[in-house]
Amino acid sequence: MFEVIVQSQSGDTQSLEILKEAYSKLGREDDVINTSKRIAQGYLQQGQLSSAILEYETVLQRRPDDADVRAALMQIEAKASSAVVQPAQEAVALASVSETSVVRRKARTAASEEVDDGRKTMYKIFVESKIITAGDFDLCWRNVDLTLTPTDPVEPFIQMLHEKGIFLIDKSLRLLSDRSRLAYLPLDRYDVEMDLARGFPSDVCRRWCVLPFDRMSKAILVATANPFNQQAAKELGEATTHRLLWYIAPPNDIVGNLRKAFR
Repeated sequence: MFEVIVQSQSGDTQSLEILKEAYSKLGREDDVINTSKRIAQGYLQQGQLSSAILEYETVLQRRPDDADVRAALMQIEAKASSAVVQPAQEAVALASVSETSVVRRKARTAASEEVDDGRKTMYKIFVESKIITAGDFDLCWRNVDLTLTPTDPVEPFIQMLHEKGIFLIDKSLRLLSDRSRLAYLPLDRYDVEMDLARGFPSDVCRRWCVLPFDRMSKAILVATANPFNQQAAKELGEATTHRLLWYIAPPNDIVGNLRKAFR
Protein backbone atom coordinates (compact mmCIF):
# COMPACT_ATOMS: atom_id res chain seq x y z
CA MET A 1 0.00 0.00 0.00
CA PHE A 2 2.68 2.49 0.94
CA GLU A 3 4.84 1.49 -2.01
CA VAL A 4 1.95 2.59 -4.23
CA ILE A 5 1.57 5.86 -2.31
CA VAL A 6 5.23 6.87 -2.62
CA GLN A 7 5.25 6.02 -6.32
CA SER A 8 2.78 8.81 -6.99
CA GLN A 9 4.04 11.14 -4.22
CA SER A 10 7.78 10.68 -4.03
CA GLY A 11 8.23 13.57 -1.59
CA ASP A 12 5.86 12.15 1.03
CA THR A 13 8.45 11.66 3.76
CA GLN A 14 6.01 10.38 6.38
CA SER A 15 4.87 7.53 4.12
CA LEU A 16 8.49 6.79 3.29
CA GLU A 17 9.27 6.59 7.02
CA ILE A 18 6.49 4.03 7.50
CA LEU A 19 7.71 2.09 4.47
CA LYS A 20 11.27 2.07 5.82
CA GLU A 21 10.09 0.67 9.13
CA ALA A 22 8.13 -2.05 7.34
CA TYR A 23 11.19 -3.02 5.30
CA SER A 24 13.26 -3.11 8.48
CA LYS A 25 10.83 -5.51 10.16
CA LEU A 26 10.91 -7.71 7.08
CA GLY A 27 14.73 -7.74 7.09
CA ARG A 28 14.95 -6.13 3.63
CA GLU A 29 18.19 -4.26 4.24
CA ASP A 30 18.71 -2.93 0.70
CA ASP A 31 15.19 -1.51 0.63
CA VAL A 32 15.77 0.12 4.03
CA ILE A 33 18.89 1.86 2.71
CA ASN A 34 17.26 2.97 -0.54
CA THR A 35 14.21 4.30 1.30
CA SER A 36 16.42 6.22 3.73
CA LYS A 37 18.09 7.88 0.76
CA ARG A 38 14.69 8.79 -0.68
CA ILE A 39 13.65 10.28 2.68
CA ALA A 40 16.82 12.39 2.78
CA GLN A 41 16.19 13.59 -0.77
CA GLY A 42 12.64 14.50 0.22
CA TYR A 43 13.93 16.57 3.12
CA LEU A 44 16.35 18.32 0.77
CA GLN A 45 13.51 19.24 -1.56
CA GLN A 46 11.66 20.72 1.41
CA GLY A 47 14.74 22.71 2.45
CA GLN A 48 15.17 20.75 5.70
CA LEU A 49 18.93 20.34 5.56
CA SER A 50 19.42 19.18 9.16
CA SER A 51 16.82 16.41 8.77
CA ALA A 52 18.45 15.32 5.52
CA ILE A 53 21.87 15.17 7.19
CA LEU A 54 20.52 13.05 10.06
CA GLU A 55 18.90 10.64 7.61
CA TYR A 56 22.08 10.29 5.56
CA GLU A 57 24.08 9.71 8.73
CA THR A 58 21.80 6.81 9.69
CA VAL A 59 22.69 5.24 6.34
CA LEU A 60 26.41 5.69 7.04
CA GLN A 61 25.98 3.89 10.34
CA ARG A 62 24.83 0.85 8.38
CA ARG A 63 27.11 1.32 5.37
CA PRO A 64 30.11 3.55 6.18
CA ASP A 65 31.53 3.27 2.67
CA ASP A 66 28.42 4.37 0.77
CA ALA A 67 29.87 6.78 -1.82
CA ASP A 68 26.51 8.26 -2.83
CA VAL A 69 25.71 9.29 0.73
CA ARG A 70 29.15 10.78 1.33
CA ALA A 71 28.86 12.78 -1.89
CA ALA A 72 25.39 14.00 -0.88
CA LEU A 73 26.66 15.12 2.54
CA MET A 74 29.51 17.04 0.90
CA GLN A 75 27.02 18.82 -1.36
CA ILE A 76 24.86 19.75 1.63
CA GLU A 77 27.89 21.07 3.50
CA ALA A 78 28.91 23.19 0.51
CA LYS A 79 25.38 24.52 0.17
CA ALA A 80 25.17 25.38 3.84
CA SER A 81 28.54 27.14 3.91
CA SER A 82 27.63 29.29 0.90
CA ALA A 83 24.33 30.40 2.38
CA VAL A 84 24.05 34.05 3.27
CA VAL A 85 23.67 34.60 6.99
CA GLN A 86 21.52 37.53 8.08
CA PRO A 87 23.27 40.19 10.16
CA ALA A 88 22.79 39.89 13.89
CA GLN A 89 21.18 43.32 13.97
CA GLU A 90 18.44 42.18 11.59
CA ALA A 91 17.76 39.09 13.66
CA VAL A 92 17.39 41.20 16.78
CA ALA A 93 15.05 43.57 14.97
CA LEU A 94 12.86 40.71 13.82
CA ALA A 95 12.78 39.20 17.30
CA SER A 96 11.83 42.44 19.06
CA VAL A 97 8.11 42.71 18.38
CA SER A 98 6.55 45.93 19.59
CA GLU A 99 4.27 45.86 22.61
CA THR A 100 1.44 47.23 20.49
CA SER A 101 1.67 44.31 18.07
CA VAL A 102 1.61 41.81 20.94
CA VAL A 103 -1.46 43.44 22.46
CA ARG A 104 -3.25 43.44 19.10
CA ARG A 105 -2.40 39.80 18.50
CA LYS A 106 -3.73 38.79 21.92
CA ALA A 107 -6.88 40.79 21.31
CA ARG A 108 -7.46 39.08 17.98
CA THR A 109 -6.88 35.66 19.56
CA ALA A 110 -9.30 36.35 22.38
CA ALA A 111 -11.94 37.72 20.04
CA SER A 112 -11.63 34.88 17.56
CA GLU A 113 -12.81 31.88 19.52
CA GLU A 114 -14.55 30.28 16.58
CA VAL A 115 -13.57 26.74 15.77
CA ASP A 116 -11.05 26.34 12.96
CA ASP A 117 -12.75 23.43 11.20
CA GLY A 118 -11.17 24.16 7.82
CA ARG A 119 -14.13 26.10 6.45
CA LYS A 120 -12.12 29.13 5.32
CA THR A 121 -9.52 27.07 3.48
CA MET A 122 -12.14 24.84 1.86
CA TYR A 123 -14.06 27.95 0.77
CA LYS A 124 -10.94 29.32 -0.91
CA ILE A 125 -10.28 26.04 -2.67
CA PHE A 126 -13.79 25.37 -3.92
CA VAL A 127 -15.45 28.79 -4.23
CA GLU A 128 -12.71 31.33 -4.83
CA SER A 129 -11.20 29.00 -7.43
CA LYS A 130 -14.65 29.01 -9.10
CA ILE A 131 -15.12 25.26 -8.84
CA ILE A 132 -18.52 25.65 -7.17
CA THR A 133 -20.75 28.60 -6.25
CA ALA A 134 -20.98 30.18 -2.81
CA GLY A 135 -24.58 29.01 -2.64
CA ASP A 136 -23.58 25.40 -3.28
CA PHE A 137 -20.90 25.69 -0.61
CA ASP A 138 -23.35 26.95 2.02
CA LEU A 139 -25.81 24.24 1.01
CA CYS A 140 -23.31 21.43 1.62
CA TRP A 141 -21.20 22.76 4.49
CA ARG A 142 -22.37 21.62 7.91
CA ASN A 143 -21.65 23.82 10.89
CA VAL A 144 -21.02 21.47 13.81
CA ASP A 145 -22.49 22.15 17.25
CA LEU A 146 -19.81 21.31 19.80
CA THR A 147 -22.38 21.10 22.60
CA LEU A 148 -24.11 18.11 21.01
CA THR A 149 -22.83 14.52 21.14
CA PRO A 150 -23.23 12.98 17.69
CA THR A 151 -24.70 9.48 17.55
CA ASP A 152 -23.55 8.91 13.95
CA PRO A 153 -20.61 10.18 11.86
CA VAL A 154 -21.25 13.59 10.34
CA GLU A 155 -20.90 13.27 6.56
CA PRO A 156 -18.00 15.38 5.24
CA PHE A 157 -18.46 18.35 2.96
CA ILE A 158 -17.08 16.64 -0.15
CA GLN A 159 -19.51 13.74 0.32
CA MET A 160 -22.41 16.20 0.40
CA LEU A 161 -21.12 17.80 -2.80
CA HIS A 162 -21.08 14.39 -4.45
CA GLU A 163 -24.53 13.33 -3.24
CA LYS A 164 -26.12 16.53 -4.50
CA GLY A 165 -24.45 16.13 -7.89
CA ILE A 166 -22.40 19.31 -7.54
CA PHE A 167 -18.85 17.94 -7.66
CA LEU A 168 -17.73 14.32 -7.96
CA ILE A 169 -16.02 12.74 -4.98
CA ASP A 170 -13.00 11.50 -6.98
CA LYS A 171 -12.27 15.02 -8.19
CA SER A 172 -12.58 16.41 -4.66
CA LEU A 173 -10.18 13.79 -3.28
CA ARG A 174 -7.58 14.57 -5.95
CA LEU A 175 -7.98 18.30 -5.38
CA LEU A 176 -7.58 18.06 -1.60
CA SER A 177 -4.61 15.73 -1.90
CA ASP A 178 -2.88 18.20 -4.23
CA ARG A 179 -3.65 21.25 -2.09
CA SER A 180 -2.84 19.69 1.28
CA ARG A 181 0.10 17.60 -0.01
CA LEU A 182 -1.23 14.65 1.97
CA ALA A 183 -1.22 11.18 0.48
CA TYR A 184 -4.45 9.51 -0.62
CA LEU A 185 -5.12 6.12 0.95
CA PRO A 186 -7.99 3.81 -0.12
CA LEU A 187 -9.28 2.40 3.16
CA ASP A 188 -11.23 -0.37 1.45
CA ARG A 189 -7.88 -2.10 0.79
CA TYR A 190 -6.56 -1.55 4.31
CA ASP A 191 -6.95 -3.74 7.38
CA VAL A 192 -8.28 -1.12 9.79
CA GLU A 193 -7.37 -1.67 13.45
CA MET A 194 -10.77 -1.26 15.10
CA ASP A 195 -9.48 -1.54 18.67
CA LEU A 196 -7.16 1.38 18.00
CA ALA A 197 -10.06 3.51 16.75
CA ARG A 198 -12.11 2.62 19.84
CA GLY A 199 -9.31 3.96 22.02
CA PHE A 200 -10.18 7.48 20.86
CA PRO A 201 -13.27 9.52 21.88
CA SER A 202 -16.22 8.45 19.76
CA ASP A 203 -17.75 11.94 19.77
CA VAL A 204 -14.55 13.45 18.32
CA CYS A 205 -14.27 10.80 15.61
CA ARG A 206 -17.95 11.06 14.68
CA ARG A 207 -18.18 14.84 14.83
CA TRP A 208 -15.24 15.44 12.52
CA CYS A 209 -15.44 12.14 10.62
CA VAL A 210 -11.83 11.16 11.33
CA LEU A 211 -10.62 7.59 11.77
CA PRO A 212 -7.43 6.47 13.56
CA PHE A 213 -6.83 3.27 11.60
CA ASP A 214 -3.33 1.97 12.33
CA ARG A 215 -0.25 2.38 14.51
CA MET A 216 3.31 2.56 13.24
CA SER A 217 6.00 2.80 15.90
CA LYS A 218 5.29 6.07 17.76
CA ALA A 219 2.79 7.38 15.20
CA ILE A 220 -0.95 6.94 14.74
CA LEU A 221 -2.29 6.94 11.17
CA VAL A 222 -5.51 8.91 10.76
CA ALA A 223 -7.91 9.10 7.81
CA THR A 224 -9.82 12.30 7.02
CA ALA A 225 -11.80 13.90 4.21
CA ASN A 226 -11.04 17.43 5.45
CA PRO A 227 -7.26 17.84 5.82
CA PHE A 228 -7.59 21.47 6.92
CA ASN A 229 -9.65 20.79 10.06
CA GLN A 230 -7.35 22.09 12.79
CA GLN A 231 -9.96 21.54 15.50
CA ALA A 232 -10.15 17.82 14.68
CA ALA A 233 -6.36 17.59 14.82
CA LYS A 234 -6.33 19.39 18.16
CA GLU A 235 -9.04 17.26 19.79
CA LEU A 236 -7.64 13.99 18.49
CA GLY A 237 -4.11 15.02 19.52
CA GLU A 238 -5.30 15.62 23.08
CA ALA A 239 -6.40 11.98 23.28
CA THR A 240 -2.96 10.49 22.62
CA THR A 241 0.72 11.04 23.25
CA HIS A 242 1.59 9.64 19.82
CA ARG A 243 2.28 11.71 16.73
CA LEU A 244 -0.63 11.82 14.27
CA LEU A 245 0.03 11.14 10.58
CA TRP A 246 -2.86 12.22 8.37
CA TYR A 247 -4.09 10.63 5.15
CA ILE A 248 -6.93 11.54 2.84
CA ALA A 249 -9.49 8.78 2.35
CA PRO A 250 -12.94 8.41 0.74
CA PRO A 251 -15.67 9.67 3.10
CA ASN A 252 -17.82 6.55 2.68
CA ASP A 253 -14.93 4.35 3.79
CA ILE A 254 -14.33 6.51 6.86
CA VAL A 255 -18.03 6.60 7.78
CA GLY A 256 -18.43 2.85 7.31
CA ASN A 257 -15.47 2.02 9.52
CA LEU A 258 -16.55 4.50 12.20
CA ARG A 259 -19.96 2.83 12.33
CA LYS A 260 -18.26 -0.55 12.80
CA ALA A 261 -15.96 0.80 15.50
CA PHE A 262 -18.60 2.72 17.47
CA ARG A 263 -21.84 0.78 17.36
